[in-house]
Amino acid sequence: MRLLVLGDSLTFHGPQGPLPADHPRLWPNIAAAELGGHAELAAGFGWTARDAWWALTGDPRVWSLLPRTDVLVFAVGHMDTLPSPLPTYLRHGLRHLRPDGLRRRARAAYRAAQPVLSRLLGGRPVALPPHLTERYLTDSLHAVRQFQPGVRAIGMLPSVHCSPLYAGVHTGRAAGERAVRAWADRAGVPLVDVPALVGEHVRARRGNPDGMHWGWEGHRLVGTAVARLVSSAAVDDPGPAGT
Repeated sequence: MRLLVLGDSLTFHGPQGPLPADHPRLWPNIAAAELGGHAELAAGFGWTARDAWWALTGDPRVWSLLPRTDVLVFAVGHMDTLPSPLPTYLRHGLRHLRPDGLRRRARAAYRAAQPVLSRLLGGRPVALPPHLTERYLTDSLHAVRQFQPGVRAIGMLPSVHCSPLYAGVHTGRAAGERAVRAWADRAGVPLVDVPALVGEHVRARRGNPDGMHWGWEGHRLVGTAVARLVSSAAVDDPGPAGT
């Protein structure tokens, strides 16, 4: 069984920080091991459903993996729901600032402003509006099934957080979940209920100290759930092409 996981940092961030994609205790590798297979990961910090679309349409390595993929895991949608009071392009553009001192000061100012503005603006706007989450998931699945009709797919409901970086604000999650469910219902894609699995783990601070990423308990729970879902009859039929 070969899994291709399109994900954000929840796929490769452990209890102390980011790890190599082949670390055996990360959930994609736990799922693959339980299925007797192998996982490939295309992911990045802060990836949204839009980034998954960009990876599918612009990354030649992803193109090379798709013909050998049995199950495509859309492990995105989590970061879409986070408060983004300052424009996403501004956050991504900070790394290009020079000289180094200016970049460090700008990044510190951004991190200081983020929780304050998240609280003042009530968690809005979010990193990716729900209708765009639904659109990019739809377009991604449709594109894959045009070229690889036999690829099965699963998705995930957006995770939860209690991160000080966002002042614990997560008012955009409910709308994000509705968007993911609408896509999944229309496309016939089964979903992993991530909040039900890791909600207590995150809120009880048993994960990463940042209040967002998971500890090994969370990775184990999600990896096992992914393996069970892939093994179930729910993903035997690719169904419609995501339209």
